Amino acid sequence: MDIFFAVTAPGLEPFTALELSRLFPDPQPAPVDSVFSAPRPAAGGVEFRGSLPELYRANLDLRTASRVLVRLGMPFLARDFDELRLKAARLPWERFLRPGQPVALRVTCHKSRLYHSDAVARVLLMALADRLGQPSPLVKAEEDADHPPQLIVVRLAEDKVTVSVDSSDTILHKRGYRQAVAKAPLRETLAAGLLLASGWDGRSPLLDPFCGSGTIPIEAALMALGIPPGLNRRFAFMDWPGFDQQLWTSIRTSSAINRDPSPTILASDRDAGAIEMARQNAERAGVAQAIEFSCRAVSAIEPPPGPGWIVTNPPYGRRVSEGKDLRNLYARFGDVLRQKCPGWNVTVLCSDPALLGQMRMELDTSLSLVNGGIRVRVGRGKVR
Repeated sequence: MDIFFAVTAPGLEPFTALELSRLFPDPQPAPVDSVFSAPRPAAGGVEFRGSLPELYRANLDLRTASRVLVRLGMPFLARDFDELRLKAARLPWERFLRPGQPVALRVTCHKSRLYHSDAVARVLLMALADRLGQPSPLVKAEEDADHPPQLIVVRLAEDKVTVSVDSSDTILHKRGYRQAVAKAPLRETLAAGLLLASGWDGRSPLLDPFCGSGTIPIEAALMALGIPPGLNRRFAFMDWPGFDQQLWTSIRTSSAINRDPSPTILASDRDAGAIEMARQNAERAGVAQAIEFSCRAVSAIEPPPGPGWIVTNPPYGRRVSEGKDLRNLYARFGDVLRQKCPGWNVTVLCSDPALLGQMRMELDTSLSLVNGGIRVRVGRGKVR
């Protein structure tokens, strides 16, 4: 049994833990020397246990995780480079790498005697060659690269070394459908987290009146239809020596896609170009038939009989509408919701609590996330 770590954007950890608890309702029992068995949120992600089926399914089905790492053995102490090389060479690299395979190394050092990340990377490469009998070229990998080399993540904290191997390849928010984007697009993982944070039940009507290129309604439709976000992409584990093609095919084909009629999902925006992009993205995602797109201002929305959910990411003056006074927009948005959506649940992503205050609604803003490097708040409440 392996230890896995689902990496998330800041603030999404509890929602990834929720996903894992739903994916694996009966967690794998932990060894007697372990202090946990169920998914355990930590800073930057969620730790969980399993074997190949759990690893494959986590990559296929997780909507809020950025990537899934496999711990390469247990953490070990290393106070000098000789000790680091000796102990790192004992790790089972052959499970994940072939001799001479190019790799990318991401090293962080914190409060450790070995504090120079480049030097640590060089020693890790030597240890890798010691184990596999052939040196592996070091390749620089970009976060959003389409075909990155095998990523190895190394963390030193207080002289304790944790080595992990990435199983996901391209970062998981890249589902493959979003080729047309409006200004400041919302990452798919963050949109999925916003939907989970809203408490949407997947059956009631859902409305996004500032849909942009359609990420929130498309993620909602994928959820409602039970379509795995990783259905049409490849993963790093497919290139591992121990990849089980038969198992992967079985897991992929057994995904529980819901063929029942989907709930009413409405997506609108005043920008006709954004609506066209959203339609194209929905077509590529295979959910265009589940979303009703329209070009209209927020004051012209026509919600179905409720109650339902409003989940949206309006402009908040950072990157989009920068320099504009958005107070009137938010005040008008609040008025429209009270007039047309009484009793509906509302979830709004915004970087400025003062703008949320213009809506004149009781909103819980305790949840904090990061969107494109900007710290944002999630306002959640009910339209009174």
